[in-house]
Amino acid sequence: MLGCANIAWRRTLPAFAESSTATVVAAASRDPHKAERFAVRFGCAPVVGYSALLEREDVDAVYLPLPTGLHARWAADALRAGKHVLAEKPLATTASEATELISLAEQRDLVLMENRMFSYHTQHEEVRKLVANGELGELRTLHATMTIPPLPEDDPRYRAELGGGALLDVGFYPLHAALLLLTEPLEVLGADLHRHPERGVDVRGAVLLRDANGVTAHLTFGIEHSYRAAYELSGSQARLVLERAFTPPPSWQPVLRIEAQDRSECRTLPASPQFLNSVNAFTAAVLDRTRPRDHLRTTLRGLELMDTVRAYDHKGRS
Repeated sequence: MLGCANIAWRRTLPAFAESSTATVVAAASRDPHKAERFAVRFGCAPVVGYSALLEREDVDAVYLPLPTGLHARWAADALRAGKHVLAEKPLATTASEATELISLAEQRDLVLMENRMFSYHTQHEEVRKLVANGELGELRTLHATMTIPPLPEDDPRYRAELGGGALLDVGFYPLHAALLLLTEPLEVLGADLHRHPERGVDVRGAVLLRDANGVTAHLTFGIEHSYRAAYELSGSQARLVLERAFTPPPSWQPVLRIEAQDRSECRTLPASPQFLNSVNAFTAAVLDRTRPRDHLRTTLRGLELMDTVRAYDHKGRS
């Protein structure tokens, strides 16, 4: 692990430790105390400095939970050092950065993946089957939202130079929900980003999309709100609501709420460890020497949409 981030401590390193196909070898930080803290908990070696980790011959792959603005540099360095890479979402800050990383991974015959963990939860496949079976009728709209409470003052997501802002962080989820549930190509019809007057990063936003079948998607996100992570699909006959859609704990049993004119139904689904599922997908790709091309196409498409949202917002303000 390269970078001792909170998400690694709470969710991803426990998933790696639980996986039967990976061993946590080392945890690197610029702060020796942080490295030691992770090393004690996960039974691995503490490493001071990121470059020192990449020099270790006992490391096959690197998990990279650094701030988004540092992903491109350190993912590239890890690939050049011959390491497979699982980077926290999003893979990069722009589509051009991601394209360069994908090309480098192809050249080195290495696995590169984005930790798009929510998409590995089985609840979304159940939703896709329900829609495909026509239980909602013809699909009309998607509403998706991801909002979290204000962050600590020193949080990297408030720093523009570290790839901060709501769009790259929580905006990732509703955008990728649209990519998961709707039909490409997706077209950006409108976008608005509200920037913090002092920090220079967007703290909330909204996006309007249209898919290839004319289905519209209204996406909202923010980092100074009450918590919500949900989406709603409306069809010609019924609508579906899924709460805790993006960040459920491993023991959470999702509930699909389906509402029609003359009935309301709740379907409880099995729990699904999405972080472990994501980790296992990565290790399977490494062990099988398979190229996750579909995964990376979605990664790149998500960043292209984010680029378009920023350009659309900038144009609207100029």
